[in-house]
Amino acid sequence: MTSLNRLSFPILLLLCLISFAAAAATDPDQLQLLQTIKASLQSDANSEALATWDDKTPVCSFAGVRCDGEGLVNEIDLTGKRLAGALPVDSICRLPSLEKLALGFNSLRGEVGAGLNSCVGLTYLDLGNNLFSGSVPDISGLTRLQHLYLNKSGFSGRFPWRALTNMTELRTLSVGDNAFETSPFPPEALKLTKLKDIYMSNCSISGPIPPQIGELTELETLELSDNGMTGPIPAEIGKLRSLWMLEIYNNKLNGTIPDTFRNLTNLQKLDLSTNYIHGDLSALRNLTNLVTIQLFENELTGEIPPEFGEFKKLVNLSLYTNSLTGQLPASLGSWAEFLFIDVSTNHLTGPIPKDMCKNGKMFALLMLENNFTGEIPESYARCASLKRFRVGRNQLTGAVPAGLWGLPELNIVDIERNLLEGSIGSEIGSAKSLTTVWAGNNKLCGELPEEIVKATSLDEIDLQSNRISGNIPAAIGDLKLLSSLNLQGNEIGGEIPDSIGECMLLSSLNLSRNILTGKIPATIGELPALNSLDLSNNEISGEIPESLAALHFSFLDLSNNRLSGRVPSFLSSKVYSGSLAGNEGLCGGGGKLFPPCAAEKRRSVRTLVICLVTGSVVVGVLVAILVCLKKAKVGEVRSLSWSMKSFQLVSFTEDEIIEAIKPENLIGKGGSGSVYRVTLSGRDLAVKHIWNPENPLSAVTTATSPILGGGRRRRSEFESEVATLSAIRHVNVVKLYCSITSDDSSSSLLVYEYMPRGSLWDRLHLSEKLELDWETRYEIALGSARGLEYLHHGLTRPVVHRDVKSSNILLDDFFKPRIADFGLAKIANSGGASKDSHVVAGTHGYIAPEYGYTYRVDEKSDVYSFGVVLMELVTGKRPMEPEFGDNKDIVGWVCGNMKNKESVMGLVDSRLPEALKEEAVKVLRIAVICTARLPSIRPTMRSVVQMLEEAEPCKVVTIVASKKEMEGDEGKFKSKISSNF
Repeated sequence: MTSLNRLSFPILLLLCLISFAAAAATDPDQLQLLQTIKASLQSDANSEALATWDDKTPVCSFAGVRCDGEGLVNEIDLTGKRLAGALPVDSICRLPSLEKLALGFNSLRGEVGAGLNSCVGLTYLDLGNNLFSGSVPDISGLTRLQHLYLNKSGFSGRFPWRALTNMTELRTLSVGDNAFETSPFPPEALKLTKLKDIYMSNCSISGPIPPQIGELTELETLELSDNGMTGPIPAEIGKLRSLWMLEIYNNKLNGTIPDTFRNLTNLQKLDLSTNYIHGDLSALRNLTNLVTIQLFENELTGEIPPEFGEFKKLVNLSLYTNSLTGQLPASLGSWAEFLFIDVSTNHLTGPIPKDMCKNGKMFALLMLENNFTGEIPESYARCASLKRFRVGRNQLTGAVPAGLWGLPELNIVDIERNLLEGSIGSEIGSAKSLTTVWAGNNKLCGELPEEIVKATSLDEIDLQSNRISGNIPAAIGDLKLLSSLNLQGNEIGGEIPDSIGECMLLSSLNLSRNILTGKIPATIGELPALNSLDLSNNEISGEIPESLAALHFSFLDLSNNRLSGRVPSFLSSKVYSGSLAGNEGLCGGGGKLFPPCAAEKRRSVRTLVICLVTGSVVVGVLVAILVCLKKAKVGEVRSLSWSMKSFQLVSFTEDEIIEAIKPENLIGKGGSGSVYRVTLSGRDLAVKHIWNPENPLSAVTTATSPILGGGRRRRSEFESEVATLSAIRHVNVVKLYCSITSDDSSSSLLVYEYMPRGSLWDRLHLSEKLELDWETRYEIALGSARGLEYLHHGLTRPVVHRDVKSSNILLDDFFKPRIADFGLAKIANSGGASKDSHVVAGTHGYIAPEYGYTYRVDEKSDVYSFGVVLMELVTGKRPMEPEFGDNKDIVGWVCGNMKNKESVMGLVDSRLPEALKEEAVKVLRIAVICTARLPSIRPTMRSVVQMLEEAEPCKVVTIVASKKEMEGDEGKFKSKISSNF
């Protein structure tokens, strides 16, 4: 009996415990709370995250739920489960044992209520990467918190920094990528001595980095990038000996790199780029654990420490746009699986280190604009992983290694403006990924290899000013993607192949200053995109093909050849006199530029005889003359009312344009006028009638066309705008042919090239939208960026467009983009900005946030708007969509989903194939940079173009994002695109 009692007691105890646990696990209050939470959190149709949250499943078996030993819920982790809806904090905080709440990487919306402050048991809170609105509520009651993630959550307003005071156990403080009110670095954070990770990038922190940060000796990661921080980097950072990642890029920091940095021996990732830091790099010479070093766009001087060559873990070195001197360490990159180097735009000398691709992983070597000497090492001809090889604008000598031309992954070869010799190897035929060859201004010789036509991805070839001989390959037409071919200043002979007419995307062809013979191929007239043709200074003979009349040239030069025959009527204007000079065999043309052709001389004599014989009809002729004079007088009155100023070669008159301004030709109305489609002599034109900004309804009775009555525009403003537009010559800016003004009708007309594919907005969003593939979208993005770059950087005074949007990006037959509608454009004043209090600059959804309180626009305003356009291209969404939620636009929607790979991929237009979505995400990350809240941290359009060029098809991203990532897991901290190309 005693032994039975001994046996039964533990069994009874076990049964009691099981019964107690089961009772707790099915606690009706707990179940009801979780079902209330489920009702508030709307799950994506494709997500089964909350499928198990029903009354048939024990609470502790709910997906994402964990319980403690007593069966009480202590963890809810629904990270990245595609949840939407509002955050039911009142229900959540009624779970008495809750310690962990992880809801990051979802699409939760609305304001977070004050009830969050009652979750007093929380040690882990992650609400990051969501779409919340309003301010962060009071969280001062969460005194047990160890990890706080609110990064990229959509919050704005003033952050409750004082709430940190009592969080003495805090290890992680991640609040970056939010539009908080500008504030200095919070002193409350400086007292949290157990902090290991600080992520406060892009959250409007200003002022200096406080030296007291050196007291946070447990710190392992410190990220303060994309803010407005000023002053020097405090020497006290050198006390943070556990630090492995330090990112303070894109601020306004000055001073030098403190000597105390030599103490940061655990540092693996250092990014101080895009600041005003000067001095040398000596403080880094002993940091042998560095994996990535990014110090580009500063004012650094001195030499690169030779110790960098012994850094066995270094894979990424970005030092471009500084004033560094001396040589690169000979052993640089030879130890690790080196990936990337960019030391462009410095004053570096000496040879190119030969072993940076020793381990076969390197994909980008960028050393342009320095003073490097010596030969290109043969080792790079065996670097099969190489995608970008850019060493242009140095003093390199010797022959280009033959194998370099044929690397299988190579996209760009840039060796221009060196002293390189030798020939272009036949290996180039194996370069199936090669898009760009920039090799001009060298001493290259030999023939252009026939195999070049097998590199069918080629888009641009520039071999100008070399010593290349032989003929142009007969099968040049196989390069179907070729848009620019520049062979000027060589010794190329033979005829221009007829197959050149098969390069249907060719927009620029320069074969000048060679020894070409034969005729101009008529097939050149079949190149619909060609707008620049230079065949000058050759030995080309024969007649000028009539087929060229079908092209719309912005530049044409056929001078100094052996052309003969009649000048075609489309070239008879005096504006072509220079384009045809030096061709003694040309005749006719209807003017005095060339002698009359023989047939014209005979016709003149015959006409004179006929006139003498028919003297009997002089009276009749005089009568006819009087009638004509009467008609001419009427025409003179009309012509006196109008004046046309041409900026391109035109074949129409102002009367023809005016007569065509009819209601049936109206194709649209923009922010600054109506647009008409006019067809003259087989050419389609777009004619804009400028609105009067002061009194659009005032009628003027003297208008020759009733449509053209519309009030009197300020003459000085219109003339200033026309002067600006007429100076623009760029393939990605819509071409202005002429302006027509009338004092009588107070009307102003601008005549542009017509874009048959309409606008990007139409193609993405309206009923005529097309399934644009990624290649087309990318080319539209890059071309538009180049157009804006030209406006901002390519003119004597920058032009700020002020209304960049997808409907102002027009597309030609081949979907090549043109920036259009300059009705709001302004020439930047000396202060770099434009202010106009009575004209809204921009369109809702595209307007930069600072405009709402400054009414000032500058180039950075255009950059923001362009970032929105990039988001449209990638996502297929409009700037404002109901799904974004109240007071949300595409910028907030995209930025709220950019840290988790799964959610980022979900942003990409579903019409794009999965295989290309990663390429699209590269552009989306550039869009996020463009739409930074602070104008000062947005890139210039020149930098945007460089980043976009690198996004096709490879891009450098941060090599190490966190310790977890090094172990194969995704970290929570932001990666960064490095851009100089």
